[in-house]
Amino acid sequence: MSEVQVVRGEMQPWTDRTESRPALAALLTDVVPANRRTLILGPHAPQLIESVLAHSADVTILVRSVADAQQLGEDFGPCLQVIAGALDGLQTSPYEVIIASDGLDRVLGYDSADHSWTARLDAVAALAAPDAVVVLGLENEFSLLNLLDSRPADERHGDDEWRPLHDDPTRPVSVEQFRTALPWTAELYADFASRTYVRADVAAGARPGELPTRLAIAAVEQTDVPLLSPAHEGLDTAARAGHLGAVPTGWLAVIGAQPAHDIYSETATAVLTADQTLTGWDLTTTGGGISGELLSFDPSVVPSAISSGVSVESVLFRLAAAEDVPGFRKLAADLGDWVSESRVVLRWDDVVYDGESFSHGVSGWVAQDSVGKEDLLAAAWVRFHGRLIGQQRRHPWPPWMVGDDLVSAWLGMSGVEAPEQTPATSPDTVPATSEQVARGKQIAAALDDMLGVANEVVDVRTALAEAEAAKHELFELKGHVYGLERTLGFRNKAMKTRENRIRELRGQLQKVSAAHERIRGSRTYAVSRVIFHAAQVRKPEVVARKLVRKFRKR
Repeated sequence: MSEVQVVRGEMQPWTDRTESRPALAALLTDVVPANRRTLILGPHAPQLIESVLAHSADVTILVRSVADAQQLGEDFGPCLQVIAGALDGLQTSPYEVIIASDGLDRVLGYDSADHSWTARLDAVAALAAPDAVVVLGLENEFSLLNLLDSRPADERHGDDEWRPLHDDPTRPVSVEQFRTALPWTAELYADFASRTYVRADVAAGARPGELPTRLAIAAVEQTDVPLLSPAHEGLDTAARAGHLGAVPTGWLAVIGAQPAHDIYSETATAVLTADQTLTGWDLTTTGGGISGELLSFDPSVVPSAISSGVSVESVLFRLAAAEDVPGFRKLAADLGDWVSESRVVLRWDDVVYDGESFSHGVSGWVAQDSVGKEDLLAAAWVRFHGRLIGQQRRHPWPPWMVGDDLVSAWLGMSGVEAPEQTPATSPDTVPATSEQVARGKQIAAALDDMLGVANEVVDVRTALAEAEAAKHELFELKGHVYGLERTLGFRNKAMKTRENRIRELRGQLQKVSAAHERIRGSRTYAVSRVIFHAAQVRKPEVVARKLVRKFRKR
């Protein structure tokens, strides 16, 4: 354990939370020079500290929390010099490398003066050598997440963060303001939720459905910030306007060094780096895989180069919104011809379409065993159905068709033969379309679980839309229940009328039966029976002779 040096402005008891940032660690690995006197300013995750220590043996870290400083001293030992205190309390000779990727919001203590962002930047500049390499982060107050945050301004940062909350007119809120405020010439990267870093000029040129936009949306959607509306719509609109680089969650300035890649992105447990070319993107994936019960992430299946087209999902969304069913059908048929049996799980939001051909994107999710063409298409269409309907997008299909029937129809467009419809033998009989997409649903659900889609925070607009849909469904169910109640009432009255009529008929029958019994027991009935039988005699002479013979015998 190394000894912790304490300067003015330390905070105790206190701790600053940090998160692992594999993409940022890869970027620091590319820009931090070897064997330079280095200062890590502010709280940083151990992974980032390790990436800096791999290049230099003379590394100092300044954190304001004494508890954090002691923990760092125990974790890294004598290879890391730890200082506990505030930025304005550090008096030392200039450093050749300064890493402040966390920004300048958590570098002052409660005993520090109320320095503006510009004053803190000046203090950092005073600690840097003339030819220093500086990596400086800045949170974007104009970020899309900040604009769509459903929490009031006074609830977005808690007491356990201890950061400046008041307005600071010197704080940059755009790429140009940030570039102008820096006393150095810098290469800027757009930071999307600390998961994806895109070079500022590349982000400015990105359009909806292209690789930078897809990675930015994937990164932002994994945050746990409660939003007013879905973030993907705002990012797509910003990309269409050419302002994707203006609305990230923050920026990262790299001074005195040139990063090796245009994009650094965290994907599963690996880091994806991409470089833009004239025909598309050159990709490199580093890191290990991850295994699940049904799916696993295999970095080796990620291609080394992809075209500069857009995702198939963005084209399908556009065709559905335009109600261009023939165009949708043609694209689905082309996808059916392109797909073949494989382990790679299909995702229409990652399949690239350049107008003529299709190719796999940067997704490395694979199944444990090879999956048939029909099941791969079913999984892709099931996931597309969830995103199309779940995001309340426009489409030309009727409401009663939404569900397995619609997925089955899309599969038919892709060349998969429709299942034979069989009559239901019981109320629990599973429809043929549900059996057709059952395996696809299983694969799509496993992929969403691995991507963390099920844990996403529902935005307010989606919640209101779902509440309105539930209200409408409840109204329809109430009408259905009312109709059933009226039908049951009518049937109950009809049954009561029939029961009363049956009782009346039963009473009349009893009266008739009693009268009949009385008649059968009377003497008049007996005489009538004798007369009846006598009338049946056809030869009276024979009967008379027989009677005379009997009388004589007696």
